[in-house]
Amino acid sequence: MAGMSRPFPKPENYLNRELSWLDFNERVLEEAEDPMVPLLERVKFMAIVSNNWDEFFMVRVAGIWRQIDAGIVQPGPDGRTPRQVMGVLSRRIHELALRQHHVFHQTIEPQLNAEGIFIMKPEDLDEVQRDFARDYFQRNLLPLITPLAVDTGHPFPRLGNRVLVLMAELEAAEYLEEENLPVSALAIIHVPTTGSPRFLRVPSVTGGHMFVMLEDVVRLNIDQVFQGYAIRNCQALRVTRDSDLPVEEDPSEDLMKMVEEHLRSRRRGAVVRLQYEQGLSPVLLEMLIEELELSPEDLYPTEGFAAFSDLMQIYSQLDLPHLKDPPLPPLPVPQLDVHTSIFEAIAKNDILLMHPYQSFDDSVVRFVREAADDPKVLAIKVTLYRISPTSPIAAALERAAERGKQVAAIVELRARFDEEANIAWARRMEKAGVHVVYGMPNLKTHGKVCLVIRQEPAGIRRYCHLSTGNYNERTSRLYCDIGLFTARPEFGEDLSNLFNLLTGYTRPPRLNRLIIAPQQFRQALYDRIDRERGHALAGRPARMILKMNSLVDPSMIQRLYEASQDGVTIDLLVRGSCSLRAGVPGLSENIRAVSIIDRFLEHARVYHFHNDGDTETLLASGDLMQRNLDHRVEVAFPLVDPIVAAQVFEMLELQLHDTTKGRILGPDGNVLRRGLDPSFPPLRSQSRTYEHGLMTSGVKAVTQKFPDSWDPEL
Repeated sequence: MAGMSRPFPKPENYLNRELSWLDFNERVLEEAEDPMVPLLERVKFMAIVSNNWDEFFMVRVAGIWRQIDAGIVQPGPDGRTPRQVMGVLSRRIHELALRQHHVFHQTIEPQLNAEGIFIMKPEDLDEVQRDFARDYFQRNLLPLITPLAVDTGHPFPRLGNRVLVLMAELEAAEYLEEENLPVSALAIIHVPTTGSPRFLRVPSVTGGHMFVMLEDVVRLNIDQVFQGYAIRNCQALRVTRDSDLPVEEDPSEDLMKMVEEHLRSRRRGAVVRLQYEQGLSPVLLEMLIEELELSPEDLYPTEGFAAFSDLMQIYSQLDLPHLKDPPLPPLPVPQLDVHTSIFEAIAKNDILLMHPYQSFDDSVVRFVREAADDPKVLAIKVTLYRISPTSPIAAALERAAERGKQVAAIVELRARFDEEANIAWARRMEKAGVHVVYGMPNLKTHGKVCLVIRQEPAGIRRYCHLSTGNYNERTSRLYCDIGLFTARPEFGEDLSNLFNLLTGYTRPPRLNRLIIAPQQFRQALYDRIDRERGHALAGRPARMILKMNSLVDPSMIQRLYEASQDGVTIDLLVRGSCSLRAGVPGLSENIRAVSIIDRFLEHARVYHFHNDGDTETLLASGDLMQRNLDHRVEVAFPLVDPIVAAQVFEMLELQLHDTTKGRILGPDGNVLRRGLDPSFPPLRSQSRTYEHGLMTSGVKAVTQKFPDSWDPEL
């Protein structure tokens, strides 16, 4: 191989991770701007953009502020100091926030109005609607409202994270001044959104779909709270707080108690963003800046209303099929449908699962439920990273333990923003007799695997499920992930050894098929990259297709640069952050990076290597990020069955040729154009994947043309 690998790329060859993430969220915003996307789906993308920003501020922006406050001036891999990164981030986010407001109010909202969907202003409500809002306020909101006066005797109250707040400037009537009670010129009201929709649907005599925002319902009736006061001004605002959980584990302390304490501390995190209505007076704004210790970068005036993330409620409340993506009935899994027992099906062949095109409930949930109910099943072992509050898998594990089966669940308590649900299920399962383990100290357990051990006439047999996605039935309907059922003995042996490592810290012998992080994953990928480099230098065809959510690990990026310079063709499918500069002459001219943003979130991780015709395809739970490679328990596994591997390779090629939702990323992370080449016929990879599934499964609907709202160019 040409020379020695340098450990990191030069700063000018590494794109800042946070700025690259903003590029990704801008691509999500493009879906909201795209007139070819159904109208309510555009509203949904508006909500997704804002929800993404919320999490970005709570974790990434908060982390940069912590570095600045700690006095860190050392440049990062891209050569920027934390202070410099914050300056660029702030400018970009402010620009994108203005763009988002403009798109919604100038384009999307008028189109909603044309469809009879209105977000009503208080002054536009008719008498019937006002009466409805008043009655709703009195019944559902007034009992929950706690006005908080702000004066010398009442310090400025704490504003909850992402909680909608009203600041009311008050003027007391003369008779109140004459009473022997204090009066207030300023009060804070936390809008009680728990149990009430942010967008309240009101009756309409015209038959349209009318909504009024909850803060406007409170404003309309605020005189019932402050009787005897004139309301001079009442503006809505919202703060975002540092909500990361930097759990530093002490082996002598209980991990669950530590996580619970950190969850409580989230509410006390520093404010990293203030969103406020533009009518807020300069005096009050200055007060907020002082009380919340804000910097100019933290201020985000809003046009119309704050918190677009709540727009998802409008999407959910409206049953208007012509304004949404058409429903996609789940594709069958033929191998499972022809067998009464799921174990009989898995015993015959490896089975590939592609979600959400194929039902998670009818395959993975069925697998765990049958294992819980089957008297021949002796044990079930599973890793649980994100558990839904109503998880059927966790419920099945409870039932299995109650029936006397040995059940072990590795529950990751530190899954960001899902900690509370995971803690609740961990306690429930423990009460039912499940052996609940909280993972390894200082390592999040992020791998997605399940092992079922069954007594059969020929002896004990192990059935395995391995996946790129979580055991979460809710996200399985929205995330594109790939799973594998197999009863191959070598996989079963590896999973047994993995679970023994996770529960008992045993040291397994050499694994047959699995590749786990942090022990092996990084080096295994290095070895395969170097293998392709060797083929290229020997004049043989050399190619890699790497699909992931994020590519930010500097050492891995440097290896890919060197492979490109050695002549390896590298195709990247990166949905989110990509710190690699693709297509730079002399550096990465053999690397192409494509990002797909579409109806479903691309979540699968696939690492494919040509290997001079002896191809190898790995599925994995981890991305090419330092945390996945070095600080988490991740699981990668090969697709041994050539038919299964061919199915995944075909999906990769479809995505690389996506001319409708695929964006080619330029050297600066900017979008050069959609798709591979304008000369290619229109192709939308997600719809084509679903269509191909219809053809291969023999479903009659294969002859049905997709409606125009699905893909006008198909």
